[in-house]
Amino acid sequence: MTELNVKRPSAKTEAAVGTVEENSRSMTQVAAEKPRSVAREVTLNGLLIALVFVSTYLIQIRLPVSMNGGLIHMGNVALFTVALVFGKRKGAMAGAFGMGLFDLVSGWVAWAPFTFVVRGVMGYLIGRFSEGFERAWWKAPAAVVLGGLWMLAGYYATEGILYGNWIAPVTSIPGNLTQLALGAVVAIPFSGMLKSNAIKFMK
Repeated sequence: MTELNVKRPSAKTEAAVGTVEENSRSMTQVAAEKPRSVAREVTLNGLLIALVFVSTYLIQIRLPVSMNGGLIHMGNVALFTVALVFGKRKGAMAGAFGMGLFDLVSGWVAWAPFTFVVRGVMGYLIGRFSEGFERAWWKAPAAVVLGGLWMLAGYYATEGILYGNWIAPVTSIPGNLTQLALGAVVAIPFSGMLKSNAIKFMK
């Protein structure tokens, strides 16, 4: 009777097979987690956009000194906080869609496309240039100032384009400065606390 001589796989072969199996399991886990990750991202973006919209919509004061614009609202507090805590991409989305939607439902329809761009870029700038502000305190106010200058210039140009008057938009500057200052005073320390607590929690 002939004995079959079956060779046992070498250690290298077994290791290679084990690596393939491990990679296969990892890829399966990643594939399973991806839909959940996308769903979480979409949900978070929606919540942040809603936060900016509601903050802008609920508390607003129209300045009598301004001819066409000049709203003071709490939307900047929410937008600054989102950009400082969650970064440039979410800051851009929350600013563009949150405040753009506010214009659409509040009788400022002509302003909506301009707001989408101005506030979207503003959120991006603040998020981008404040990265790491929990380690360098000056980055947050510097980023807010930069974003504020962009907003002032953007809305000045918007008002000039919409109404064909490049002098009247000057009357909107005090209101814009007021809401920028209010947003910065509230959002910067609040965002700092959120960031520091998040870092401690992760440790």
